[in-house]
Parts: sequence; C-alpha cells; structure tokens
Amino acid sequence: MTDIKINIQNVDNSTISLNAPTDMGLSLMEFLKANDCDILATCGGMALCATCHVEIIEGFDNLQEITDDEYAMLDTLPNITSTSRLSCQLQLSEKLNNITLKIMGDGI
Repeated sequence: MTDIKINIQNVDNSTISLNAPTDMGLSLMEFLKANDCDILATCGGMALCATCHVEIIEGFDNLQEITDDEYAMLDTLPNITSTSRLSCQLQLSEKLNNITLKIMGDGI
C-alpha cells in the first residue's frame, strides 16, 4: 500500500478524509501543510515550537512511542491531552492509516 487515509476533525466536529502517500518520506506535518490545513509548523519540523500539535482522536495506540524531546515540548502546552502528538514527529506510514486527528494549535 502506498496511500493511507488521514481523517481530520474540524472545530465543528465534521471530518474530512485525505489520501496520503507513504512512499515520499513525508511527516504528517508536511502532509497537512501541503494540503492547506490550518497548521503553523513554525520551526519546520524540528520539534522546537509545538505549533504542529495534534490530538489523535482515533488510532493513537498504532503510533510509535513518543520521544523524550517530543514529550518535553508537548508538556509546555496548556491544551495537552493524553493523546497529543507533534505532527512533525510522525512519519506517514501504514501505522497512521485511518487515524483521526484534530489540529490543536498555536504552540508556545
């Protein structure tokens, strides 16, 4: 499989689904930006700003373990949840197929 489905929950709780390629080495953040999603990603994927913070609504258990650096950045946020991740730290792969996420915002 080269494409996976990413579901994005909007603020009104509606959901859009996008097909994402897994064969280009993109992060989830890069994919969201390329699809004009409302995500800042100020630091460009270095896990330094948390402006690519997403909450994983469905599929969190399929993701790779969170790193100490990623957790340290998330821990600075007022709106962290138990399923928060930095989208810059998630590579598009079959593990992300059919996840549902909500873009959380502005970071620090």
